[in-house]
Amino acid sequence: MSEQPTDNEWIGGFHAVASALESGRPIRRLWLAEGRRNGRAEELAARAGALDVPVATAPMSRLDGWLPDVRHQGCVAEVAPPREYRESELPGLLRDADNPWVLALDQVQDPHNLGACLRSAAAAGVTAVIAPRKRAAGLTVSVRKVAAGAAERVPFVPVTNLSRALKRLQDEGFWVVGLDGAAETSLYDADLPSPVVWVAGGEAKGIRELTARHCDLLVAIPMAAGMESLNVSVATGVALFETVRRRR
Repeated sequence: MSEQPTDNEWIGGFHAVASALESGRPIRRLWLAEGRRNGRAEELAARAGALDVPVATAPMSRLDGWLPDVRHQGCVAEVAPPREYRESELPGLLRDADNPWVLALDQVQDPHNLGACLRSAAAAGVTAVIAPRKRAAGLTVSVRKVAAGAAERVPFVPVTNLSRALKRLQDEGFWVVGLDGAAETSLYDADLPSPVVWVAGGEAKGIRELTARHCDLLVAIPMAAGMESLNVSVATGVALFETVRRRR
């Protein structure tokens, strides 16, 4: 079978497809390149078959046409897009988690940065990622490509008002810590009570003043002289994995 997928929701690459299968994301069909079946492809096909996911083949040139900008390795999956969670679902997500924690992104607008932040959050075991519904990147195709399967692993929850959402989390006992390059307290010297909400700011100005006022603590990542700031996705990764280190 080699007809073209019916819509534009697909992912490519063995890692991304395997992550989607493991996360339980609905997959409509797995496509493998004709004449290029190897051990990795056979293993993935077997896993898909065990989950009742149809497996089909198509010429490599056709797969290239479907995903021209993705290194798909001869492996493409037709998928249902990951859902954005409703704000009303956040309390349940946190209540059901063991030792929950949250990443809050304050107007991160670059899809590549959001995708990278989601990937770090998933790798660190963050319970949920929240972000403003307006003036911020959403869960687009570009974001999902950069996230490389993380969008299916960590719930992404757009909120109407970030400051109000942070206040509700504080009322539930969370400690809100913001990343601010001008803060006097070093990340490595700060106490990080649990449960924690990490707040990272957007590309232009970092954390907004209103958001900063809702933080219990602002910390900076120490850097060499002459360096002012890190990319938001890099800074987020540093903070998240410092938290992981302390938890362990």
